[in-house]
Amino acid sequence: MILYHGSNVQIERIELEKSKPFKDFCRGFYLSPDKQQAEKMAIFRSKVLGNAPIVTEFSFDERKLYDGTLRFLSFDSYTEEWAKFVLKNREESDSFQDDYDVIYGPIANDRIGLQIHKLMEKSIDMQEFLHRIKYFKGVTYQYFFGTDCAISYLKKL
Repeated sequence: MILYHGSNVQIERIELEKSKPFKDFCRGFYLSPDKQQAEKMAIFRSKVLGNAPIVTEFSFDERKLYDGTLRFLSFDSYTEEWAKFVLKNREESDSFQDDYDVIYGPIANDRIGLQIHKLMEKSIDMQEFLHRIKYFKGVTYQYFFGTDCAISYLKKL
């Protein structure tokens, strides 16, 4: 399969230690199976951080997800299980993700910080939290590559 990474910098080598903590699936390298989504992310990043938008393409043998080579977790839709997992990664340590190599699932919306606060102060319940953190631009999925082992199977095109 082909996966896309949208950024404002050219990706020559993936360096996990440069990844930001407290993301949906933790500190790692995120890719999209949707080129248009990656292009939108690249435009956003370039507007915020400068430079030109750049989409880098990678090939990945998805059989590695199912043949036992990589520890893989998949969330096929917005579920309470997904919301709780995202919540733990967003509020706890920068290495919670439970040692998965690759995680696939929906993207949380950009206002998640406010919703975490409301959940913690108990002004909303888990069902309302789940509803509010769904990506408001439609269901969009992401792949998280969180280990050097997983990264080794990405081939830049």
